[in-house]
Amino acid sequence: MTFQNMNPVDTAADTLPADVRRRRLVQSLAAAPLLAGWRAAAAREMDKDESVRPFALADVRLLDGPFRKSQELDLRYLESLNCDRLLHNFRANAGLAPRAPVYGGWESMDLCPGHTLGHFLSAASMMWAATGQATMRARVDYVVSELRACRDAAPGRLVCGFPDGETQLRHCLAGQPVAGVPWYTIHKIMAGLRDAHLHANNAEALPILTGMGDWIDAAARPLDDVRFQKMLELEHGGMNEVLADLHALTGETRYLRLAERFSHRALLDPLAEGRDILDGLHANTQIPKVVGFARLHGLTGRTAYRQAAHYFWTNVVEQRSYATGGHGDEEKFFPVPQTEERLGSVLTMETCGTYNMLRLTHALFAESPSAHYADYYERALLNGILGSQDPDSGMVTYFQPTRPGYRKHYGMPEQSFWCCTGTGMENHAKHGNAIYFHGNDALFVNLYIASELHWAGQGVRLRQTTRFPEEGSARLAFGMARPREFAVRLRHPAWCRRLTVRLNGRVVAESDQAARYVEVRRTWRDGDVLEVEMPMHVYSAPLPGAPGVVAVMYGPLVLAGRLGRDGYTPGSDVVAGNGYGMKIHEKYEVPALKLNGAGIETVVRRRDRGLVFDLDAAGPKRELVPYYRIAHDRYNLYWVLS
Repeated sequence: MTFQNMNPVDTAADTLPADVRRRRLVQSLAAAPLLAGWRAAAAREMDKDESVRPFALADVRLLDGPFRKSQELDLRYLESLNCDRLLHNFRANAGLAPRAPVYGGWESMDLCPGHTLGHFLSAASMMWAATGQATMRARVDYVVSELRACRDAAPGRLVCGFPDGETQLRHCLAGQPVAGVPWYTIHKIMAGLRDAHLHANNAEALPILTGMGDWIDAAARPLDDVRFQKMLELEHGGMNEVLADLHALTGETRYLRLAERFSHRALLDPLAEGRDILDGLHANTQIPKVVGFARLHGLTGRTAYRQAAHYFWTNVVEQRSYATGGHGDEEKFFPVPQTEERLGSVLTMETCGTYNMLRLTHALFAESPSAHYADYYERALLNGILGSQDPDSGMVTYFQPTRPGYRKHYGMPEQSFWCCTGTGMENHAKHGNAIYFHGNDALFVNLYIASELHWAGQGVRLRQTTRFPEEGSARLAFGMARPREFAVRLRHPAWCRRLTVRLNGRVVAESDQAARYVEVRRTWRDGDVLEVEMPMHVYSAPLPGAPGVVAVMYGPLVLAGRLGRDGYTPGSDVVAGNGYGMKIHEKYEVPALKLNGAGIETVVRRRDRGLVFDLDAAGPKRELVPYYRIAHDRYNLYWVLS
């Protein structure tokens, strides 16, 4: 499938005022309708003509709970970082004297110098929006002002942290050997500037970002399409997405054309045709491209982008994902029949991959609001993302091992600076971005997370109080100056057998159809209260390609066997390198779960207090706890049924 004879780009949005374009983009950065042939159940519960919008991060505040704690740990880490050390490479490249020494790890290597600053700028901007912490806004403003000074001083006026300036990008364009991944790194900086503009309202960020787009456009113009596509074989992050966003912000069609040039057809064409070519590909090289496909479909209406994004999402989520929502081994996709034999790896479930799958899911939900998307989002957020952060230090994982008896490892605050360090900064700054969505007259409650929402368009304030996932219930209290009619759509999770909804103490809805939305439409008044009951139960989730190997689940939570801290001393799970070691070749054994014909719910029992379970099957007894709560213990995720 090629781009020949496709509909021309719709440039009607080009005439919109800049502030309108910005407001629209901050609400929704990507979208695409449902792929033909999607499951019948999903099609029944979804209004195909309806698109929805997320709320701005500033409209949602987290309340006490695991996500608020995670956010606070991330804030503490962001405040600890020295902006001048992150800016070292940029000032040096521009011929300005650095104000502080460069950080270690990846920031001192030629792989992607400067990428962390882009992530930091995104994370600090989102943290400012999500919390209103003045320190974050001050840091965003300082970094952007420094990048402006670097732009003004740099010979080519290109903002980058490469020691040789624009040389590596020129080599990319010329098809010459390069050091590291230049376009990948540039994408992180551009995304940081975009987020500073969108989330922190920084007035200087957009002109710098526009200047980078201009430089790329001029430098890339001489390349023919064949040479350009050849260049895209090297990891280039989400260049197509950020250039599409730049078009949406400025109305400049040339940025949209450039975004389409940065769409890798070696991936786009087979995915759009429904062909699985993922085996062996570097997973997190592909996912940002697909986020860009979804974004470009929203801007162009071209069906190839839509089909590619939906086919990819369905393939990865339904065939290649572990129970935690993560995927891959050694950062790559692999043939599904190999899943069981790869359980012994310590290089599974790269956290960056889950981060980008959530970004893709968020984008697809916005144009096709289906509970299937929200179910995956919840599972990956609770397990893969919340479980990636050390609850003591706030540092994050690179990989999350499936190997039985292994444990998580975390980066060092000033030495690691992996890709997952950067996305980790962002992950825990934006927990509020998918709890609620809204249509013209409907409020979607997607996630049961303690939070407050300000829906300015309807004059509504909503306070969600919940101890979820400790308890399977939530309370939604409405505050408003005057009565308003709209629908509240409450997600009935796929893991919940029966959901009950009470309005002001009276049952108004009961649902035994999971993975859909339960709607309560009325004229809402100040003081109205909705109570949602969604009992959780124990069940098993088969490993893709190996139905006899299962994870134990409780609601959306993966329950892992807690195996103790043998060999652990404080700091022994903190590492500075790329991940935390090489492949392990020693034999391993996936523990057996002997049910003797009984159901799994008969051998897994919850204790009276807390989310602690006893696994009392034939064989040694085990203690099971939510995977996200395991930080320093050795653990086991999967069991062989026998």
